[in-house]
Amino acid sequence: MISKIARRNKIKARIRGKISGTAERPRMTVFRSNKAIYVQLIDDLAGKTLVSASSKGLEGGTKIEEAAKVGQAVAQKAIEAGITEVVFDRNGYLFHGRVKSLADAARTAGLKF
Repeated sequence: MISKIARRNKIKARIRGKISGTAERPRMTVFRSNKAIYVQLIDDLAGKTLVSASSKGLEGGTKIEEAAKVGQAVAQKAIEAGITEVVFDRNGYLFHGRVKSLADAARTAGLKF
C-alpha cells in the first residue's frame, strides 16, 4: 500500500511536469502543514520566490478562515509587486478545504488563474 506522502509526491511530480511559472505569470504554489498554510509565487525560469505569505502570525479563526486570510494577503502583495496573473499549483493536495479557501480568496482579491 502506497503511503499518503508518496501518493502526494507522485501527483506533485505529474503536475510539475505540466506547469511552470515565469516572471510575468509566476507559479502560485501551496504548502499545507497540520498547523499552518504557506503560499509562494515562484519564477521557475530564474528560480526565485517573488512573493510569499503564511498563516504563521495569524491568530484566531478556523484553519479555513486563516487560509482565506493568507490568500487575500498574497494577492495584495502580488498586486503591489505588479503581478496580476498566476498559474495555480495545488502541490498534490486535493482542491478542497483550506486549499480551495486560499484560492477563492486570492481570486476575489484580484489574482487571475
